[in-house]
Amino acid sequence: MEKETNEIVQEVWIQARPETVFSFYTDPEKMKRWMGIEVELDPRPGGIYRVNVDGKHIESGEFTEVLPPSRIVHAFGWEEGNLLPAGSSRVEITFTPEGDGTRVRVRQTGLPKSLRKDHEEGWKHYLPRLTAVAEGRDPGRDPWAEGA
Repeated sequence: MEKETNEIVQEVWIQARPETVFSFYTDPEKMKRWMGIEVELDPRPGGIYRVNVDGKHIESGEFTEVLPPSRIVHAFGWEEGNLLPAGSSRVEITFTPEGDGTRVRVRQTGLPKSLRKDHEEGWKHYLPRLTAVAEGRDPGRDPWAEGA
């Protein structure tokens, strides 16, 4: 019998230095190139993490740990609705040197079972976009932000 878990873990390897990849998660202008149409970030413990993904869905929380260029932890939730209130789950991202690139590992915890699949799909959508911009490529238009 498979054990239920309230976490998502995904990894991707990016051909760029950890410092470069890290900056795409802490600089609002850089983040907008791969996720979100409006981004407000204050990457320090207690600082705001807020991303308007598509004009309707806004991620919200605060940074709890920022260790450049190796680790970021922030609270996460949605401003609308009450299935996952702002700040009610946790996202931990590690940036580990590996060969001539960086292994990015995302671990999101505190998700209700009903939302795990949606959030897993979200990371599967956005991590390749992060990979593209961090490697200096154009990720193309984000179909999830269409109409925003």
